[in-house]
Amino acid sequence: QVQLVESGGGLVQAGGSLRLSCAASGGTFSTHTMGWFRQAPGKEREFVAAVRRITGTLYYADSVKGRFTISRDNAKNTLYLQMHGLKPEDTAVYYCAANGGLVIFRATAYDYWGQGTQVTVSS
Repeated sequence: QVQLVESGGGLVQAGGSLRLSCAASGGTFSTHTMGWFRQAPGKEREFVAAVRRITGTLYYADSVKGRFTISRDNAKNTLYLQMHGLKPEDTAVYYCAANGGLVIFRATAYDYWGQGTQVTVSS
């Protein structure tokens, strides 16, 4: 059983930066594919970024490519999402998720989820 706790959200002006963290416990962090998803009010949860287990291959949604960077520190059992050039449309609750397989984009295939952290970008 993996527990995930996100932190680092907040209110930022357009063009600003934030770094989200996701602390994992209760499982073997390094053996899980880790992802970030987000959900804005009235919208479905959407994929943001992921890092595949074993290979460490990185994946990004087109909407964040070039602005966001996902990384993981297996020694610290922590996943990060560095966000630059934030836009009002990035406003959402951001969730960290883990799965023991190789699924990347499909939220329903992730087994473990954090409680989410709010990111609000003002114009």
